Amino acid sequence: MQLTDIKTKTEVIKLALQELIKKNKVAELRAYKGKVNLDMDIDLLRNCNAHSG
Repeated sequence: MQLTDIKTKTEVIKLALQELIKKNKVAELRAYKGKVNLDMDIDLLRNCNAHSG
C-alpha cells in the first residue's frame, strides 16, 4: 500500500491481480514470437475469405 499510495487493501489486491493478468498475457504473447507471419497481405486474406464462403 505504501508503494502505490492506494488507501484500501481491496484496491491493492485489485491492482495486483490486474498486474498478474497483464504479466501472463505478455508471457503468452512472447510464446508466439517467431511463429506468426506479420507480412500478411490484408487484401489477399480478404479475397481468400470471400472465395471460401
